[in-house]
Amino acid sequence: MPNLLIELFSEEIPARMQAGAAENLKTLVTNGLVEAGLTYSGAKAFSTPRRLALAVEGVSAESPTVREERKGPKVGAPEKAIEGFLRGAGISRGDLEERETPKGAIYFATIEKEGRAAEAIIAETLEATIRNFPWPKSMRWGDGSLRWVRPLHSIICLFEDEAGSRVIDFEIDGIKSGATTEGHRFMAPKRFSVTSFDDYEAQLKRAFVVLNAKERADDILQDATNQAFANGLELVEDNGLLMEVAGLVEWPVVLMGSIDETFLDLPPEVLQTSMKEHQKFFSVRNPKTNRIERFVTVANKRTSDNGATILAGNQKVLAARLSDAKFFWENDLRVAKDGIETWTAQLSNVTFHNKLGSQAERIERISALARDLAPFVGADEDNAEKSAKLAKADLSSEMVYEFPELQGLMGRYYAKAAGLSDEIAAVSEEHYAPLGPSDNVPSAPLSVIVALADKIDTLTGFWAVSEKPTGSKDPFALRRAALGVIRLVRENNLSLRLERFVSLQLVRHKIGILGSSNSDDTDLLRQVLAEMGTHGAFDAAYRVIEGKGDGSADFKQLGQDLPDTLCDLMSFFHDRLKVHLKDEGIRHDVIDACLANPQNDDLRLIAERATALERVLNTEEGANLVQGFKRANNILKQAELKDGVEYSYGADFKYAETDEEKVLFTALDQAAEAIAASLALGDHAGAMAAMAELRHPVDAFFEAVQINVDNEVLRRNRLNLLSRIRSVCGQVADLAQLEG
Repeated sequence: MPNLLIELFSEEIPARMQAGAAENLKTLVTNGLVEAGLTYSGAKAFSTPRRLALAVEGVSAESPTVREERKGPKVGAPEKAIEGFLRGAGISRGDLEERETPKGAIYFATIEKEGRAAEAIIAETLEATIRNFPWPKSMRWGDGSLRWVRPLHSIICLFEDEAGSRVIDFEIDGIKSGATTEGHRFMAPKRFSVTSFDDYEAQLKRAFVVLNAKERADDILQDATNQAFANGLELVEDNGLLMEVAGLVEWPVVLMGSIDETFLDLPPEVLQTSMKEHQKFFSVRNPKTNRIERFVTVANKRTSDNGATILAGNQKVLAARLSDAKFFWENDLRVAKDGIETWTAQLSNVTFHNKLGSQAERIERISALARDLAPFVGADEDNAEKSAKLAKADLSSEMVYEFPELQGLMGRYYAKAAGLSDEIAAVSEEHYAPLGPSDNVPSAPLSVIVALADKIDTLTGFWAVSEKPTGSKDPFALRRAALGVIRLVRENNLSLRLERFVSLQLVRHKIGILGSSNSDDTDLLRQVLAEMGTHGAFDAAYRVIEGKGDGSADFKQLGQDLPDTLCDLMSFFHDRLKVHLKDEGIRHDVIDACLANPQNDDLRLIAERATALERVLNTEEGANLVQGFKRANNILKQAELKDGVEYSYGADFKYAETDEEKVLFTALDQAAEAIAASLALGDHAGAMAAMAELRHPVDAFFEAVQINVDNEVLRRNRLNLLSRIRSVCGQVADLAQLEG
């Protein structure tokens, strides 16, 4: 079957766009061919800095003839309806056929589409692809209307079958399709003709162009690793940089250069970041000292002096860059040794968000929350507050201003230079974590506290000003912050009543938002904040102030708004927890069953209960118990609806007539005691196992005992016994939420 070769040759395509563009070319062309009726057996896309290429194998020679029958309007329908049908079907009035149907006489049309040659379809598809290509940024040049990422120079569109290869002719803005391309810009700039994909790839390689981006990346990595090893060093691998550099060169030539001794005492992260961001250099480390001592650069051509001139130029530019970094480092160290509190004070001039104040105000809130959290994480309150106040000091440093990606890491260096303990210094770096689902979670108590305080402050702040995520938009990474809280709590085995701390921070935000514009309400909120230290929840503390008869109408409105905001934010945490647990294979209804219980703000407890319940439901006892529970719950709901009462207490053993009733009474007493004891110890698996023990007594009860008997005393007693099944199982989860 025929094969198709396409190449779009242009000026240099930005490296970050190449892989996506190659995939888009493949998708748009193959989808277009299939929609037009052609088939193909396989397709491969390629990219280099100056070209996108696509090889499609096994393309059908023509599209098949297709017969289609369409149902039209009723006979006698308005003329405009009939004319619209004729236009849509592309036929004339004489082509219509009248048929009798159960709904009366209907017009039908049989449309036959003749098959078309593949060449015509390919030309149309490729022209539409080029004209509508989804570049992130594109440009128009000359007098034409075509927009492309960089000026497009030539197009290969080659169709190869048993008869040989031929060009599929078409033209876009004066660029005619052909069968010629260019090799390397400097080492083989002359154009040459190709006859097939294999010939194309082989001739490109002879013209110093490696077509496959992965092959270029593999060559770079292998050569750089070998050169480092030969010098007793090791390459600092960076896959993102590797793919970027592979998109900058068509014929990679790996060169290793040295770093001036003057700069070797800079922190390795500073050297690595400066070389990567400014020069696209790989770092080469001495494994004995962990110092960055050399660099690897990738040239795009061979030179007669084996790259000596290139390296000399690179080292000169690098020295200038590293001189700046060295100046920043030394200047920052002088400030840090005098006390990094100076930097924290400067953050009062840095806006965090126009509705949430400055970075300095944010640090004050985080510090206060860190102090609140400290006893629950097992850390000293003073150290927690101090760590939080200094954690973001490096945001004012010159190094972080130049390299924002080093925030936190530089804070650790500067905190140690200021004479702070390793534990407090580590907070500067670790409190940003986790930054994603696979990022490491800090375990040092002070780092955990400040990380929690930082993320809770972010979430409560944006909820306080109604800047919540909507749909796929999440500009402030609030979903990531909520997941970070969940992972910090779970992976450090913390038992936190999250509502308490969320409430505290919501009140602090409201105090900051009101500021001096409503000093009376601000003072009352400060009283609420003080009372929350005793009463925990916002509602209880608010009622204490309200009971004194204080508060304006605005203050009373806050008393209604803040609980609603709290409830909404906790729902957001629960949604993130569901996503997190579903990734671990836990069913959504199992999570809902555990969230329906009290204390659903203890995220660790909810996760452990959901995990334990999932395991029990996968056993025969657990699955059958759920069926028994649902039967009991359904009978109860129907009886309560009919009688207008709630059967929630009063089951009395003395009214038990059958052995099965008596056994169930005893089993429920034992299960209630065992479940309570297990939950008190945090043994959720034990609690679920104790609940599963009810399976046989419940089954036996339903097999032997009739609930709705004529004797009202027995009926009410048995309904109350069913209520005990619901309440005992409800200690661990609301099984009514389970599906099936």
